[in-house]
Amino acid sequence: MTIDIRRLRDRLLPEIADLESEARREGHRHVARLIDEWSTGDNRFEHHGEGLLGAYVGDALVGIGGMTVDSAMSGALRMRRFYIHPAMRGRGIGRMLALALLDHARSFCIVVTVHAGNDGAAKFWESLGFQPHGRDGNTHLLALQHHSDDPAASNLRQCITPRSP
Repeated sequence: MTIDIRRLRDRLLPEIADLESEARREGHRHVARLIDEWSTGDNRFEHHGEGLLGAYVGDALVGIGGMTVDSAMSGALRMRRFYIHPAMRGRGIGRMLALALLDHARSFCIVVTVHAGNDGAAKFWESLGFQPHGRDGNTHLLALQHHSDDPAASNLRQCITPRSP
């Protein structure tokens, strides 16, 4: 199985409706909010450091995730609207998509936040190095290291000290 991570710009493709339908079946509204915010122009992931990525297997969109400016924490980006099709979970697609978003974020910030919606999501984010942080509408945050010639420098830090607001 080949997984292709693509940046989504200009327009949302029709196949996002399949992800929205699956998310709704699971009781999640964040993909619907993504579609609504995109259509009204409220959020198109186009501010400095923002981006929206899709995970594809063949021509099928099987996951989506975005990065926006975190309005509650100066200089931070927030992981948003992250969703993987239920039939595609457990195959490393979510990890690949999250790591691509974090790699993108390294050029723009040193902290990424996320709001994990449930215990399973919290465990996923913690497996990537996010630390619990229950403030400002976020449940977790991650301090990033920027790329360097040292391969170890691109690893995610395990210990972080949150900045004061």
